[in-house]
Amino acid sequence: MPDAYILGIESSCDETAAAVVRSGEQVVSNVVASQIATHQPYGGVVPELASREHLRAIVPVVRQALADANQTYNSLDAIAVTQGPGLAGALMVGISYAKALAFALDKPLIAINHLEGHIHAVLLEERQKGNHDLQFPVLALVVSGGHTHLYLAAQKSEGWTYENIGHTRDDAAGEAFDKVAKLLGLGYPGGPIIDRLAPHGDPSAVKFLPAQMKHPDRRDRRGQKEAETDRPRFDFSYSGIKTAVLRYVEIHDMRHSIEIRRKALANVSQPKLEDYLANCDQQTLDLVASFQRAIVEDLVGKTLAAARSCDVATLFVTGGVAANNELRRTFEREGAQDGLPVQFPSRSLSTDNAAMIAAAAYPKFLAKDFASMDFSADASLLLR
Repeated sequence: MPDAYILGIESSCDETAAAVVRSGEQVVSNVVASQIATHQPYGGVVPELASREHLRAIVPVVRQALADANQTYNSLDAIAVTQGPGLAGALMVGISYAKALAFALDKPLIAINHLEGHIHAVLLEERQKGNHDLQFPVLALVVSGGHTHLYLAAQKSEGWTYENIGHTRDDAAGEAFDKVAKLLGLGYPGGPIIDRLAPHGDPSAVKFLPAQMKHPDRRDRRGQKEAETDRPRFDFSYSGIKTAVLRYVEIHDMRHSIEIRRKALANVSQPKLEDYLANCDQQTLDLVASFQRAIVEDLVGKTLAAARSCDVATLFVTGGVAANNELRRTFEREGAQDGLPVQFPSRSLSTDNAAMIAAAAYPKFLAKDFASMDFSADASLLLR
């Protein structure tokens, strides 16, 4: 079959991204315009600002992706875009532009679930390494700032099907990282900062109890009842550990030192590790290390328990939090003890990007599963 060049467009949150991927297995270009500087003063993503930044960036980012790939609009075989989940306004920017391109160029348009994109980021990396043999069943942990989900993935004809066997009841793991970093005056985004500081603290200094979920959660993010199955659930919860960090800060009277740190770091345009360390006492470093250890142990423990329960042959760990160094090391160590191969995307494909969207579109391209021009953004889109 001749090569198919697919342009992917991703605008679900705070990165405007475009990429060209050949036949679902070779990244020809991958361009990402970050909005970190825009949202940093607010300690998190501001939806209205995100939409505005996407409007500014979408055209130049797509043009750069085509130029880097040595492709033209007319040489593309299809256009893929994230439909959801994500911020509705941000999604609409990418979708509107993708629709306009597809209509003007008379090219197939493919709508992609952002979560499926993260799963296909792992497949894309493996195919680029020449690894086309995948052992099923596959369990995928998608863990990021907005999502913490466990999916059993199966290949059906050219496409894939997904069964959700676990999700967060409240906050996503990445959201907990960001909010704790903000609480401690460490800035945004919090995940990478905590990851860098944690090795300098004692991870056993503060004891965090694991979340106790006594009642089954039978409702998805839309309030709809999920399908009844005999399969056990492996849900997550991270609002409690955020509250535990807050209580620790209050009990140990850390507010004053946090405010001093926040003001000091605000005066540094691009803080380095030395700047963070110079403004963190040992108590703060121990708290950060203990917090990260608790999150990692919970993610790894529940995911491997699910893998054993479902007798899976391969484990994918993907999403922005999959770039965390301690998470990777722990999964590799614990997975090896279980004889379970654990596969990650590279760090550049862990965070939001458009290469994963173009890669996820390739099976749909082969199946001619194209979107109609009247589809819209779905901020709570489910993956099935």
